Amino acid sequence: MKRFRFMVFLSLLMCSLAIAGCSNDESQSNSKDSKLHIATTFYPMYEFTKNITKDKAQVDLLIPANVEPHDWDPSPKDIEKIQKSDLLIYNSPELETWAPDLQKSINNVKFVNASKGISLIKGSKEEEEGDKGSHLDPHVWLDPVLAQKEVENITKAIVAKDPEHKAYYEKNSQAYIQQLKQLDHLYRTTLENAPKKEFITQHTAFSYLAKEYGLKQVPISGLTPEQEPSPARLAELKKFAKKHQVKIIYFEEIASPKVAQTLANEVGAKTEVLSPLEGLTKEEQDKGLNYVKIMKRNLDSLKKSLMNP
Repeated sequence: MKRFRFMVFLSLLMCSLAIAGCSNDESQSNSKDSKLHIATTFYPMYEFTKNITKDKAQVDLLIPANVEPHDWDPSPKDIEKIQKSDLLIYNSPELETWAPDLQKSINNVKFVNASKGISLIKGSKEEEEGDKGSHLDPHVWLDPVLAQKEVENITKAIVAKDPEHKAYYEKNSQAYIQQLKQLDHLYRTTLENAPKKEFITQHTAFSYLAKEYGLKQVPISGLTPEQEPSPARLAELKKFAKKHQVKIIYFEEIASPKVAQTLANEVGAKTEVLSPLEGLTKEEQDKGLNYVKIMKRNLDSLKKSLMNP
């Protein structure tokens, strides 16, 4: 139903934008500066792109920091901004479900699927029982190794659009990928000898990270944080937490921690943030926080439960 409403909305909107565009094409082409204009969906896509382009492009972030990317659809203003861009960088059709339909309606913008070429894994059993969607997990950016692949994909698309600055973009890209390689090394050496491997999360956001470093994520809900777990699922988790002496239940900043807190109370555990990095406010960015630093915070949070037998 949500997709149907979006398609109706999109059809009406594109008709109105097409009419407006006929009168604005000439003025827009005259006013557009020489920099690339790139729209990015949510924070990791913004940071990856910004580290590649530096000052050679205007990079816009579409989804506000306090909004779940799973739930967001572009407004008329957002679609107009996308239409005026050279590229739209998004994570995947499994997260930004509106992107493939919008791509069919906008011909002058390059849509870049940053997860292209990455084999997506299926979501949890609970997600499959509660929905009839594709159930493919989009959270690849939370694996530092797969994040490198996304940066490479974004770099190729930017270079193809602006080959004049190829060397500049590729140099920046390699420097940032080196940071991601160091992050991967930190995770790998820290977690390889962890006495515990299981951790409980609010929703299925850390499957790729867990797979990369030999851990086992046990989610309360499925691929979207608003999904409510069944009483049977909560009972199962309570039994699991007690058996494995789980001391921390992880939740995330944007979604309500109510379910995580309820489970923690029942098993005598604490709650702590494990960030899916779906949003970072301007204030946080101004303080110097970024993808690498938040991922290091996540590692510190994981150590509290995995390194203490």
